[in-house]
Amino acid sequence: MSWLDPRPFLCGVAWLEEGRAVRADPSDLGRLPWDTGQRAALPISVRLEFTAEGAQAVQIRYRASVPGQTDALRTVAHCFALWQNSGLISETIAEPAEETVVTVALPPGARGRFTVHPPEAQSPVILGLRGIGGTIAPAPPQPRWLVHGDSITEGWWSTRPAHSWPATAGRMLGLDTVNLGYAGAARGELATAEQMSALPADVITLAFGTNCWTGVPCSAPLLYETTRAFIAVVRQGHPRIPLLVLSPVLRPEAERTPNRLGATLAELRTAMERAVLDSGEATGDGRLFLLPGRDLIGASQLADGVHPDDEGHAAMAAAVAGVLRTKLVRGTG
Repeated sequence: MSWLDPRPFLCGVAWLEEGRAVRADPSDLGRLPWDTGQRAALPISVRLEFTAEGAQAVQIRYRASVPGQTDALRTVAHCFALWQNSGLISETIAEPAEETVVTVALPPGARGRFTVHPPEAQSPVILGLRGIGGTIAPAPPQPRWLVHGDSITEGWWSTRPAHSWPATAGRMLGLDTVNLGYAGAARGELATAEQMSALPADVITLAFGTNCWTGVPCSAPLLYETTRAFIAVVRQGHPRIPLLVLSPVLRPEAERTPNRLGATLAELRTAMERAVLDSGEATGDGRLFLLPGRDLIGASQLADGVHPDDEGHAAMAAAVAGVLRTKLVRGTG
């Protein structure tokens, strides 16, 4: 059986560059910070979604090559996770190789929609796929959800790609999650807002701010104006769809500790939340929503004092899905 073109099966794709899924506009990298461009090379939340009719397995031919990859990373086994609906069916482990084929077994009499999460850290480029013992076809498209944020959005400290809060909330809502989370970055760069403005979307979530306390510190007035400007630019391309802003979640060390410009994370969070409310009021934007992040997770749900563990990611997903579920019905039908 011949290999099928993988492109119709790929979900969560923002841009393709010579067959590789990337998460920043390849023609516009020069305006982005170096750390954003580096993280954008990883295909976070990019996955294969297909329907099956009696297939016993699906074979995936792929090439794994991360620019600058260390020898240690080259020896890590490749895990392909098979999901159906909101349930994990199996995990298939492939031996490390630059180019190979992995066979993922499907349940007996397989029917319906399936999702395969490839090993993101190995930056796999999917070269082809095919059904064994039956047929597979690209799954019907779902509403497209752009999620922008930092390492928490990218999914750090979740034990599997499918356990990050955007991936989990996307499954709960039946959305095509496009993860634009950039670890160490996401400080309100307007070039990112312009790129998001140009991407197709049915709903958008913004979840940045914690890296504005450290790394490249912000004052509260600066983050207020940055947030308003970011929202305004995104709205230029998407004036009517639901836009949810999630303020920073708990970060105990930063809550009452001033950064270099004298702002605590609590003060930055307040500034960001006020910016969202003021933006909505000033423009009459009835589809701009705020989800305060401070109390979404507790300290016991932080793996390292900054990033949620699996329980924390699940709690964030439930909160975001709870808000978006009502807004999507009201905002888009």
